[in-house]
Amino acid sequence: MAKSYTAKDITVLEGLDPVRRRPGMYIGGVGPTGLHHLVWEILDNAVDEAMNGHAANITVTLHADGASVTITDDGRGIPVDLHKTSKRSALEVIFTTLHAGGKFEHGTYRTAGGLHGVGASVVNALSKELVATSRRDGATWEQHFTQGKPVAKLKRMGKARGTGTTVYFRPDATIFPKTTFDARLIAERLETASYLHKGIKVVFEDESSGERHLFHHDEGLIDYLRHILADRNTPAVHAAPFTVVREHTASNTRLDLALQWTESTDEHLRSYVNGIPTGSGGTHENGFRAGLGRAIRNFIDTHGLAPKGVTLTTEDIREGITGVLSVFIPDPQFQGQTKERLNNPELGSVIDGLVRPALEHWLNHNISVAEAIVARITLAARARAASRAAQQAVTRKSATSNRLNLPGKLSDCTSPGTRGSELFVVEGDSAGGSAKQGRDRVHQAILPLRGKVLNVESAPLAKVLENKELSDLVTALGCGLGKQFELTRLRYDRVIILADADADGNHIATLLLTFLYRYLPKLIANNHVYLGQPPLYRIDAGKQTFWALDDNQRNTILDDITQRNGRVRPEVTRFKGLGEMMPKVLWETTMNPKTRRLLRVSIADQLRTDRVIADLMGRDASARFRFIMDRAEDADDLDV
Repeated sequence: MAKSYTAKDITVLEGLDPVRRRPGMYIGGVGPTGLHHLVWEILDNAVDEAMNGHAANITVTLHADGASVTITDDGRGIPVDLHKTSKRSALEVIFTTLHAGGKFEHGTYRTAGGLHGVGASVVNALSKELVATSRRDGATWEQHFTQGKPVAKLKRMGKARGTGTTVYFRPDATIFPKTTFDARLIAERLETASYLHKGIKVVFEDESSGERHLFHHDEGLIDYLRHILADRNTPAVHAAPFTVVREHTASNTRLDLALQWTESTDEHLRSYVNGIPTGSGGTHENGFRAGLGRAIRNFIDTHGLAPKGVTLTTEDIREGITGVLSVFIPDPQFQGQTKERLNNPELGSVIDGLVRPALEHWLNHNISVAEAIVARITLAARARAASRAAQQAVTRKSATSNRLNLPGKLSDCTSPGTRGSELFVVEGDSAGGSAKQGRDRVHQAILPLRGKVLNVESAPLAKVLENKELSDLVTALGCGLGKQFELTRLRYDRVIILADADADGNHIATLLLTFLYRYLPKLIANNHVYLGQPPLYRIDAGKQTFWALDDNQRNTILDDITQRNGRVRPEVTRFKGLGEMMPKVLWETTMNPKTRRLLRVSIADQLRTDRVIADLMGRDASARFRFIMDRAEDADDLDV
């Protein structure tokens, strides 16, 4: 009988308990990324003071143990007076209460990176020890915390010269598997802050190595762009970068932009909002790209520079761009506490309106530079039209005479030869989208198929040849069909069928295998066909994550967890399909050659294989009926 479910089974987490129970919700995980996110949260608060003109110096100290950090700024200092509602000091409220801070009202901070009011309290909750010190009103105030709870009340330590805030913290080893910080990563983040907020001085002291670094850049993003170009070792098409520093009064938005076209074949844009890196982009990047494209097209049309015989695309215009986009806005709407993507819908048109006229003006007043940029864009367009052969005019081996003959929904790889290349035949457009984002673009191509393909075993040849999905697959493979088949023209080293890990996915994989077996048997005979093995379940047990292909593997993993640690309560998530998986998860579990599992398709017994396919997929339904009835007792669980 099922256990009763009543009000006593409802748990209410108070204070900072939710953070300690589910840290991933607040810092993205407990691995190295989450660990360093603690530093970024406190650092962002110090940068916010500098960004609003209240601080000029920030010092970050990584202590000799490598597992504790102190961050100091010369800002206004955290308020220490009594908070009217909670009857506690404002400092204690900030460090012990979620969604408490001074950034919800615009009068305190014009722009800020920390807006959710959870940063300081989250760091406190996940720290074994934290000490907050505030210097203001001529006095120094200090309070100690452990695992998010105050050890004692706020204490006045004596007189103070100047103002500012100091936060020392040591992450809790019961939360984080490893608590050692990466000095190089911290130094890079601090140097980036000094680029984005030109004029401020940021000092990094590494006690373990005895090194001390001062980061200070008066030219801001221009210095940053030079640094990026030197790191990437990519020659620039024009010497002087295009820069914009503008404000949009109506939305109180400030734009800081620096970019150059280079000889590289990719686009490299680093974007920030209020000093926070937005690695997943957002509306500010969309607005930048829209404004960039319109400005370039307007200049080309105005001066009659459109190339003959080729159409310029947005990808051609952006190819080779290296740039830094920094935006400051009063109310950023970030996607989650880790703030990797900006979602403000109104910002796209604002940034477009700031970038487009500025770039048009710059192009029209630097004609020789502009013509060099247009020549670079034209080169990219002609390379794309000639099979996108990078800059060396090396065309990818293809059975088709022109790459433009390939299926439109095929996202091809850029590898110039077949060796090591892979074609993932993916079930559905949504799964195809995740696969395209998560793949290795150099070696992995994606061909999404819509729904269940035709069952070729019970269809005439004419109907098979007319089927769009199968026709696209044959065209992408490039090796022909039937008598026209030539293995040497195959465009990929591996053909990987990637379908959902459920009954429908197995059916789709069977339909595709039937087609390959009947019409492209040499692909199987020469070991070119594989089955991807996506997980059906994700199992989170404490700080560990496991992936299970099916129910049996799920049960085995759960039993193993119970035997090793009976106190851990595993959380089991069943994926509805590949499209539900984030691109990063799909890459790590199913597409990454270092971590994935593949099944190579081979024929051990030709006659038996032929008979089974004819019985299961042929027109004679009685053969399938007999097959099912003979094996009915073996069916334990049915996925229907």
